[in-house]
Amino acid sequence: MESMARDIIGAYQQIVVRAHSQNIRVYGATITPFGASFYATPEAERARQTVNSWIRSSGSFDAVIGFDAVTRNPSNPSNLSVASDSGDHLHPADAGYKAMGDAIDLKLFK
Repeated sequence: MESMARDIIGAYQQIVVRAHSQNIRVYGATITPFGASFYATPEAERARQTVNSWIRSSGSFDAVIGFDAVTRNPSNPSNLSVASDSGDHLHPADAGYKAMGDAIDLKLFK
């Protein structure tokens, strides 16, 4: 595993352990695509994919919210969809934020 992904996962693991020790539920959310943005590099995309895979499969979180799935471009998954892209290829547009909000199961907060 590359160091960028390892560092991010390690930080998430610390947050989860600390929150769980205080009986706080932790919901993991996948990292949205940022291909074509200023931050896009092959290493960053590999790290995003690795971290997202870990978020989905580690069992560390009390629930997982798939922000990646609802904002990505189906024909180019490393990029935001046209509707989700604010224009800088990094931050979601209003429609992207709406999709992200709609992806959250509100039952998680009961």
